[in-house]
Amino acid sequence: MERADATPTPQTPLTEARLHIDGIEMVRLLGPQDRLLTTIERQFPLVSVLVRGNDITLAGDADQVDAARRLVEELLVMVRSGHDLTPIEVNSSARILENDRGASPAEVLSQAILTARGKSVRPKTQGQKAYVDAIDENTIVFGIGPAGTGKTYLAMAKAVQALQRKEVERIILTRPAVEAGERLGYLPGTLTDKIDPYLRPLYDALNEMMDPEIVPKLLAAGTIEVAPLAYMRGRTLNNSFIVLDEAQNTTPEQMKMFLTRLGFGSKMVVTGDITQVDLPTGTSGLQVVTRILGSLDDIHFATLTSADVVRHTLVGQIVDAYTRYDQVQMAERQRSGQGPDYSNDRDRRYNRNKR
Repeated sequence: MERADATPTPQTPLTEARLHIDGIEMVRLLGPQDRLLTTIERQFPLVSVLVRGNDITLAGDADQVDAARRLVEELLVMVRSGHDLTPIEVNSSARILENDRGASPAEVLSQAILTARGKSVRPKTQGQKAYVDAIDENTIVFGIGPAGTGKTYLAMAKAVQALQRKEVERIILTRPAVEAGERLGYLPGTLTDKIDPYLRPLYDALNEMMDPEIVPKLLAAGTIEVAPLAYMRGRTLNNSFIVLDEAQNTTPEQMKMFLTRLGFGSKMVVTGDITQVDLPTGTSGLQVVTRILGSLDDIHFATLTSADVVRHTLVGQIVDAYTRYDQVQMAERQRSGQGPDYSNDRDRRYNRNKR
């Protein structure tokens, strides 16, 4: 099977590289319906790929053939170590090699945080790897980035890992109970019933990382606590791994209250996206805290971008499109000398966050 997205010009130095790969490894490298092969080809449009039996032949522009060969070799190392490849890993590996030819994507992306129910949880991009390393090296870490970058999921995986290793005695997961635009009204049921919908994403992640039969027992024993942010006031949290999710919806006062709950032997991870603030009024505590605590030791701010999105590939493109749109809108308003346009709620929130 041969595919080529582009043909090098006659002036381009041409070269060829051939790799011999075992049958099972070849199947895993190519992916379902050759999906991973297609991803590799998109990364190197000046390289034609010929797959025959157990051989892959790369031909075309010399520099791109060399880069493609290095990428395939790194992907093979990951396959041989039991890593289930997806297009995300292929794109991330190519990006790592592009930024640093001496780097090894197999080393960066093969660090499993934990394995649960036959699935390994590991960072899938260089940005995620830096974020996970920062959690290991600092007492308080802020993970700031757009939707789909794994901020909360990886933080919870590190929390479960710390509990399993007996590095902490309990896990505390919290988030502010703020509506995302809609007015939910007076929900029926007990207080627990009312706040449960806000905390459901945290329960879902827990059930993915741990045996679903064990989670209720740990919740009942208080080893794992999932609670709204308001419940943190007045407490000192010792020997705990604490994760604050959706922190962009905290006020500055709530953020200060949360951070000062830190006790001995504890670690905190704060996650949020400052472009998705749902507070009805006021300033986001997450945006303010970056200016207040940025110079303190043992506190780290990890910034993730659209390059770290691990959901559908369209999510990263959507994030970039909205970023470009916001930049154009703000530039036009500054040129015209007009005030911000509050014709829709999103623009109102965006302008408030930029203050």
